Amino acid sequence: MSDIAPQKLSVEQLLKRISQDYEALSKQLKLIARHVEQHRDHLGLEGIQEVAAQCGVQPSAVVRFAKHFGFSGYTELQRIFRDGLSQQIAPSRNYKARIREVIDSGAGSLSSVEIAHEFLGGSIAGMQELQNDLSGPAFKKAVDLLAETDVIWICGSRRSFSVAVYLDYALQHTDKRIMLVSAMGSMHEGQTRSVRAGDVMVAISFAPYAEETVTVAQQAVQRGAQLIAITDSRMSPLAREAQVALVVQDNSTFGFRSLTSTMGLAQSLFIALAYRLELPYRPTTSAGALRDNRDARDTSA
Repeated sequence: MSDIAPQKLSVEQLLKRISQDYEALSKQLKLIARHVEQHRDHLGLEGIQEVAAQCGVQPSAVVRFAKHFGFSGYTELQRIFRDGLSQQIAPSRNYKARIREVIDSGAGSLSSVEIAHEFLGGSIAGMQELQNDLSGPAFKKAVDLLAETDVIWICGSRRSFSVAVYLDYALQHTDKRIMLVSAMGSMHEGQTRSVRAGDVMVAISFAPYAEETVTVAQQAVQRGAQLIAITDSRMSPLAREAQVALVVQDNSTFGFRSLTSTMGLAQSLFIALAYRLELPYRPTTSAGALRDNRDARDTSA
């Protein structure tokens, strides 16, 4: 552990300490740890009673959590998150408070367009949070790993499957061998038998974490692959196995979680890799299509 006094830590340094200690924490303290990480932009505004209620624990457990990491109590821990806090770095707080008010006042009266506006507003807030919170060193390391390997494996199940399929499509534009673990027919473990040392796997999963994705990621690491995790917590089972974890939170509207931020992160990862590899621009219109269009114009003339 660093010799830096707890009171002098930055938010990132504190979260790193929490992540390092996570496995040794009690069940209650793990709940608080996850809350601290996932609500980092709001913690400076949340009282101890509110934090305890959201975690389903007593306020005394929040105090124990703070003291575990060297703080005198919750107020001193909270000061780390309060310093420099502004509404601009927590755009979703107003959104979440507003949507709760809308629901409490009678969501049944909302029109279809109003529901769409609320959903899109949550997605925009999530993208702003991602832009503010994206770790530059972690993102660079992920791009470095992808650039330096010859084989990239991709794994994502359930709601993360669409993100995995997008990455499979996008990365096919490189000269690397791209392998999508589809888990079709529950053959995901068999599909990973070809993973070799030096390969890179991108695994995507969010709480409660798809068991097949976690299994595939663990097997890939055991076979010597390097793991890039796209997940919602540094304390997720994927992050603990990964060489680099890209943490992203998608907003939930009326209980439905969007994929806007996750897809934006995946697209950013590919664009950064394409720039790094200096991929040539190839127009999507083929020469054959152009010839057909020209022939059609000649015929009509």
